[in-house]
Amino acid sequence: MENLTQQSAGIISSAALLDHWQGHRRLTRKTIESFPEDQLFNYSIGSMRSFAALAIEIMWMSAQGVNGILTNEWIYTEELAPLFEESGMKTKADILWAWDVITVELNRLFPEIKEERFQEKVKAFGQWEGAAIDMVLYFIDNEIHHRAQGTVYLRSLDVEPPAFWNRF
Repeated sequence: MENLTQQSAGIISSAALLDHWQGHRRLTRKTIESFPEDQLFNYSIGSMRSFAALAIEIMWMSAQGVNGILTNEWIYTEELAPLFEESGMKTKADILWAWDVITVELNRLFPEIKEERFQEKVKAFGQWEGAAIDMVLYFIDNEIHHRAQGTVYLRSLDVEPPAFWNRF
C-alpha cells in the first residue's frame, strides 16, 4: 500500500499543521482543566491509566517527537518509562504548567523543521519507521485517542467534558 501522506504532499503547510495540532492541544488542555483534582490522578475505568498519566504521555511524545524529527535524536521509550511513572507532576497545576511549557516549545521548534524533512524516513523512538509527517500525524492521533478516554472518564464522573469541536 502506498503512503497516503506522500501522495498528498503540499496540501497543508507545516504552519497550518502546527496550528491544527495546537487546536487539539487547546482542547486537551480544557479536558485536563475539567477534571476534579483528585480524579485526575486516581480515576480510571477498567485497567486504563489515569488521565494524568495519559496527559503526561501526550506531553512527552509531543515534545520528544518534535525534537526527534528536528534533530534526529530519539530517546527510546524504555529509557523514559521511569520518568513517566515518577514525573514529579503531582497536581493539576503541575500538569497545566508543563503543558503550557511544551506548547511554547512546539511553537518554537516546529517551524525549524525543514519542509523536505517531513518526507524523510525516520525511526521514531527506536521502534516506529516511516515518514516524519506520519509520525507527526501519529502524535496528533495519539492525543485525540487519549483525550477521548478522558472524555469518557469525565462523563462517567458526571462532569460535562469540553465540546469536542471547540478547539479555539
